[in-house]
Amino acid sequence: MAMSMPMHKIVSQDEWLAARKAFLAAEKEFTHARDELSRKRRELPWVKVAKTYVFDGPNGRQTLSELFGGRNQLMIYHFMLGPGWEQGCPSCSYLADHFDGAAIHLAHRDLTFLVVSRAPISEIESFRKRMGWRFKWVSSFGNDFNRDYHVSFSKDELEKKQAYYNYQVTSFPAEEAPGLSVFIKNDAGEVFHTYSTYGRGLDILVGTYNMLDLAPKGRDEDGLAFSMSWVRHHDRYDESPVDSKAEYQQPKSNASCCD
Repeated sequence: MAMSMPMHKIVSQDEWLAARKAFLAAEKEFTHARDELSRKRRELPWVKVAKTYVFDGPNGRQTLSELFGGRNQLMIYHFMLGPGWEQGCPSCSYLADHFDGAAIHLAHRDLTFLVVSRAPISEIESFRKRMGWRFKWVSSFGNDFNRDYHVSFSKDELEKKQAYYNYQVTSFPAEEAPGLSVFIKNDAGEVFHTYSTYGRGLDILVGTYNMLDLAPKGRDEDGLAFSMSWVRHHDRYDESPVDSKAEYQQPKSNASCCD
């Protein structure tokens, strides 16, 4: 939807070039800081996964160890799709639109990428077919995986505002939450949990946001009911324009978790 253009400072080419070079120095500083943060992330300690998790997938049941698919590293996106939901979270779907293109490249760097939800596999497959996605998606229905990695909450926790999310006890508006968890398997077949991130830590997965950050209007989310209220499933953008009171009320779960 087209919006009015904001007023902005207009300068000569020489003035623009001077400003751009000054900003380039800040960009380089940020890039180097991000590289250092990534290095420190790789130095975090690991925790051995002692519990046996069994998932339902399109080709049958698999353990967490089997999900590695012959590679040493496994990255799992926790997709908000609970049992009985009519459709997956629009915000998670927004992220998932970026997954198919990356998965093949990740596989060639010894990293298997897949998605897990608590909905039964039949419900997952129905929604995946609708959206046209090809990435591997398995169900944690019946095991504790979502609970243990802090992306599913009981009704009692929600009522008492005692959901443990993003490394703190907080209120949360839905029984499912988004997240990303990473694992590694050694030569002895032992599996270790290396990293999990939630909320705004998932921003790095969203290529569309990174592209919008380069544009004059940026993400253009100021004044919305919550940051991602404009997001629709990619097959629903032909419906009404952004309206915080429109059809998609459920993604308000991201209003607090992604700040």
